[in-house]
Amino acid sequence: MIGVTCVLALAACAPAGTASSSPSPGPTATAPAPVRTTPAPGPPGAKPRTGEVRPIPRTGGLPPVISSIPTRRKVVFLTIDDGWEQDPGFVRQVRDQRIPITAFAMRDAVEARGTPDESGGPARFVGAGKWGYFRQLRDAGVAVENHTLTHPNLRLLGHPAQRRELCGASKLIEKEIGTRPALFRPPFGNYNTDTLRAARSCGLSAVLLWTATVQPGGKIAYQVPDKKLRPGDILLLHFRPNLARDFRVLVNKIKRRGYELGDLQAYLEAALPR
Repeated sequence: MIGVTCVLALAACAPAGTASSSPSPGPTATAPAPVRTTPAPGPPGAKPRTGEVRPIPRTGGLPPVISSIPTRRKVVFLTIDDGWEQDPGFVRQVRDQRIPITAFAMRDAVEARGTPDESGGPARFVGAGKWGYFRQLRDAGVAVENHTLTHPNLRLLGHPAQRRELCGASKLIEKEIGTRPALFRPPFGNYNTDTLRAARSCGLSAVLLWTATVQPGGKIAYQVPDKKLRPGDILLLHFRPNLARDFRVLVNKIKRRGYELGDLQAYLEAALPR
């Protein structure tokens, strides 16, 4: 939370002197009104209630791998990967409607190095703002987390190469965004023990997967047999063409089904007590 500091400046004035036997009182010191500012709102999204979230165990000192949040409350969590299509309409929705979402930025996508994801249609905003776009998201309350530098299949890399991908991305995000990532999402969901070791050495506290993906048109592709949302689901989107339209469809669909959108960071803090 951003603290608010109010400074009250006091001025004291003394009479300059007297010129008659009935001196006039000197000028009265007047304190200016305190300067007041409105605190910026905290991160958007539903916060966990006391005792709501079951703890997620840690094993072997390595970061836990998390696909969903252990809660029975009808709350789901939105995440978005890469950074190709930098649609300004998406930023406006997130900011103006205070929609909680966590972004996993990949350097080559943000900086438009390579071929964009055009599965949602022809690209219009590839690399339009680069890291400036992600700073806009940050200012709208979005946490910017780690999705590697180049989006490799980490299972095909040894530990040193994995560490370069993860630590390099964290260092770059800290430089560009001003905060160091705490979460890591492996490309394609592929990871191994070397990945977890690299994540730990790069200061990443958890590896985040997902329970459902969002396809073009805002359609949810479930990974469970009953094909429906479940409490604690983590949904994965991508920065694809028509993102603003698809995002609006998705958010409305989630709310119609009686679910809240949760503050992922707050829930993880509750699930991973120190």
